[in-house]
Amino acid sequence: MTDLNSTARYLELQWKDSLHRYAKFLSECVCVRLTGPRDEGEIYLHILDCLSSVPLLPPSGAVIDVGSGGGLPGVVWAITRPDLSVTLLDSARKKCQATQDLVSALGLSNVSVVWGRCEEYARGARETFSLAAARAVTHTGVLCEYLSPLTKIGGQLLAFKGPKGGDELREVESKRGVKSWAALGLTRPEILPYGPEDQNRVFVLWDKKAPCPDLFPRRTGLAGTKSWWL
Repeated sequence: MTDLNSTARYLELQWKDSLHRYAKFLSECVCVRLTGPRDEGEIYLHILDCLSSVPLLPPSGAVIDVGSGGGLPGVVWAITRPDLSVTLLDSARKKCQATQDLVSALGLSNVSVVWGRCEEYARGARETFSLAAARAVTHTGVLCEYLSPLTKIGGQLLAFKGPKGGDELREVESKRGVKSWAALGLTRPEILPYGPEDQNRVFVLWDKKAPCPDLFPRRTGLAGTKSWWL
């Protein structure tokens, strides 16, 4: 936890101007709501939250932020790790258009903004990313069904989670224990606390040890209505 937090503080000092510029662009977007808060100061706190994940990024390759919205955490990654290729995937066309404008204004040449559903996108980009991640998107088990088909063997899945994260993990493991994750080609997850201790934030990190079965991804919408782990 200390290493993640201290690294985030170092990165903030190194990239402060670019990060504040990003927060300003997000706060000034009026065509579509790219973040929950609209206040620049509140948005910057979300950016700081994303900074803690930067040490978990791979040393090289391509990464994808699923359900990216306005680019949290993907744009933060692109700013602080210009050596990585970052894909921002979102199912809302207007958000993608606004995010593309934002990416262009920031001069980020290592970012691709993609409009589409992750179930459909994975069919053409199967197991190609060194890391697939999502922040505040959905239940942990559902999220793994979205992310595993996108992640290459030897890569990792990353979820940003709050206080309910532990309950979601236990729900997935309720029938078959930690072996449940093997159904998606994953290892048992690692839990990494970060941020202020009173906020109970964690990163959940899985290693992709085997191919994701061809069954996944299932057709659009099925992951949220029929749990793969039951």
